[in-house]
Amino acid sequence: MGWASTSSAGGSFQRPDKRAVEQDPEAVAQWHAESWPRIGARARADGDEVLFADQIGIRSDQVTGRTWGEKGRTPIVRRSGNRLSVNAMSAISTKGRMHFMVFTESFTAEVMFRFLDRLAGQFGHENHLVVDGYSAHRSKKVRDWLAAHPDAVELHFRPAYSPELNPDELVNADLEHSLPKQHQARDQTCPPTPGVCRYAVAASRSRHCDDGHSPA
Repeated sequence: MGWASTSSAGGSFQRPDKRAVEQDPEAVAQWHAESWPRIGARARADGDEVLFADQIGIRSDQVTGRTWGEKGRTPIVRRSGNRLSVNAMSAISTKGRMHFMVFTESFTAEVMFRFLDRLAGQFGHENHLVVDGYSAHRSKKVRDWLAAHPDAVELHFRPAYSPELNPDELVNADLEHSLPKQHQARDQTCPPTPGVCRYAVAASRSRHCDDGHSPA
């Protein structure tokens, strides 16, 4: 079938979305039909907030995008020869708020409950936090923290291999694409927090960013 016949039949040339072959369609359907409506109804009834969380790592030697160049001569990007990295944990709410924390160590249970501590300190009511099934999210240390703070945060686990259910993935995608273009790291110092926040807010259309700084 050619382009003309496809177009006349209502088709268009598109970049396909991706789905993991390991994803369980029944679990995703149950999330849409039961789990997510139940979480949303509870939050509305109690005046709570629902947030979706995720982590991301940015490397100093990461090159994103393409540019024009003379045929036969590959363009050169000047950046530090040292391999540096910075990580971030963020959460975006259904009300458009965004919270994040920058860290340099690996993401562990200690980092997770440090983020929970910070998140709980921003609200006077319970939050519903939606995460994936990563081991740090399910660790005993995190379970102990949740048990000690029953009115602060309740964790909910979305179906495995389903990043499309998490709007915070859009924030991470924008950070991963935009940040290396705007900040050229020369040492292990974290990128300017207002800059990180600015890109995240733009990606998520959030109206609030909390890390002790305001967007520049």
